[in-house]
Amino acid sequence: MAAAVTSCCFSVLTSTVKFRSSLTSQRRFATSQDSIASISPKASDHRLKATNPKRSPSSCSPKNIPGRSNDGRNYSSADENSGRGDRGRVQSTSFKSFGMQRKDNKDLLFDMKEQLVEPENFQDTAFLNAVVKVYCTHTAPDYSLPWQKQRQYTSTGSAFMIGDGKLLTNAHCVEHDTQVKVKRRGDDTKYVAKVLARGVDCDIALLSVESKEFWEGAESLDFGRLPCLQDAVTVVGYPLGGDTISVTKGVVSRIEVTSYAHGSSDLLGIQIDAAINPGNSGGPAFNDQGECIGVAFQVYRSEEAENIGYVIPTTVVSHFLEDYERNGKYTGFPSLGVLLQKLENPALRACLKVQSNEGVLVRRVEPTTDANKVLKEGDVIVSFDDVRVGCEGTVPFRSNERIAFRYLISQKFAGDVAELGIIRAGKPMKVQAVLNPRVHLVPYHIDGDQPSYIIIAGLVFTPLSEPLIDEECEDSIGLKLLVKARYSLARFKGEQIVILSQVLANEANIGYEDMSNLQVLKFNGTRIKNIHHLAHLIDSCEDQYLVFEFEDNYIAVLEREAATAASSCILKDYGIPSERSSDLLEPYLDLGGDNQAIDQDLGESPVSNLEIGIDGLLWT
Repeated sequence: MAAAVTSCCFSVLTSTVKFRSSLTSQRRFATSQDSIASISPKASDHRLKATNPKRSPSSCSPKNIPGRSNDGRNYSSADENSGRGDRGRVQSTSFKSFGMQRKDNKDLLFDMKEQLVEPENFQDTAFLNAVVKVYCTHTAPDYSLPWQKQRQYTSTGSAFMIGDGKLLTNAHCVEHDTQVKVKRRGDDTKYVAKVLARGVDCDIALLSVESKEFWEGAESLDFGRLPCLQDAVTVVGYPLGGDTISVTKGVVSRIEVTSYAHGSSDLLGIQIDAAINPGNSGGPAFNDQGECIGVAFQVYRSEEAENIGYVIPTTVVSHFLEDYERNGKYTGFPSLGVLLQKLENPALRACLKVQSNEGVLVRRVEPTTDANKVLKEGDVIVSFDDVRVGCEGTVPFRSNERIAFRYLISQKFAGDVAELGIIRAGKPMKVQAVLNPRVHLVPYHIDGDQPSYIIIAGLVFTPLSEPLIDEECEDSIGLKLLVKARYSLARFKGEQIVILSQVLANEANIGYEDMSNLQVLKFNGTRIKNIHHLAHLIDSCEDQYLVFEFEDNYIAVLEREAATAASSCILKDYGIPSERSSDLLEPYLDLGGDNQAIDQDLGESPVSNLEIGIDGLLWT
């Protein structure tokens, strides 16, 4: 499978949102927009990302669109098709999410006793009225100029009623939303909706509409069970090509753990051959009983393949909803935090003293996870909650199928405890680990409305993030930072890669004007942990000089009093409202990580490209 993934490394996964921009990525979100903007491709990542090559009109049709997986194919979201200035990236998988159209002004068996819905009467069934059209206005942060926002753009997608005054859609359909409106089938009135929860990793969002008029005569959809192969499936939504509801039919082609383009995660997915186009994102997929079996969200496109669409199954949807009900917010799917290798080779198993044909080798453990307390490199995981793990990294699934080991972890919730059966130096034992969502050293998405930043005498410092890399283009970011962004691990909670993104020219920083996208390592000899730590060090500094040490032994020195005096003038000249983001006005709290541990640079040894393979080595 690794070879197969490699062969489609130039394909793109995109969302089914309609936008007016085009990406080179091929997995697209089903959102639709009126025009299509081109975006340049990005380097592959061991995490799931959306590829941002040219977007085709079929994937998104926005008026202005910005652009951004895990398994080795190229994925891209429909939102990425928007004209936000995103340059797009080349991803390891070619999937596209088609969920919104972007306009821009700037063993589970079906109960066959249930009455089947005749195909010719499908358009007349009442449950189609539960599918609504979503109109979203997006205003994304400007990661290169973090004190301001990008120009707003609009997109359209699909959603459906689930009862209790709530709707479900894709997270990428309402990303960076400033206004969300919905319209029912056959109605000409748009109603304001509120985003209650947004699950980036599973690409699901929960909406509510307060208007009682909107819900008059409305009937919510019933969720069905996980379908079987060859079961008929019908996708309903508001894709590109018209304003009225659209229905396409196909069959279930495959059910397995797949890459989610928008969330850069690996969760259970249903592959279908029914057409999914920009604007379909967030719309339901039905079985022949009229039950919703999932949410349409992305498409896989390449020169070698066609008619490959993806649906988020009801098991993932139920996990999202239960998480929200438990915590009053969405916390995310958990991760074990280990890098695994298959044990298919008999000699390798014999060397590790594994007697049976099972187990996966622990190659690496993330330092910030609970598993780091109980697992070691060289351990062999042979069971998870008493479910045996095969040498290919798979576990039993339904009656006669097998599925990736990661599936078991995705059934857990944040804070749950898992019991692992391991073999360490030939001795079997049981250990327990708390599962929590994985925290990337370089995040794929930024929580909140504004990226963190601080400006000192025109030197702009901000944390490295995937959206920033998208905007800056990989060439300007540099290979060293890209390697860290793709493959490095956080060594302690709260760690960030802080960079000097640019220098706003002024007399106070003469000679530094050409410095950009350099990682700052130390301030006045103290190793920097994150952007808030840097701000704290600067605020508490009483030395005559401010000394910044960067990667590759670059140094910038500022006279402290002169730098302070120049700040207000620089802010005025460049029209910047504040020298720092609002989060850096809060008192600094040290989350851990002593300087001695930081200096060991444990997180800077890159993961090899082989460790990104889906079959051979995988993060779990």
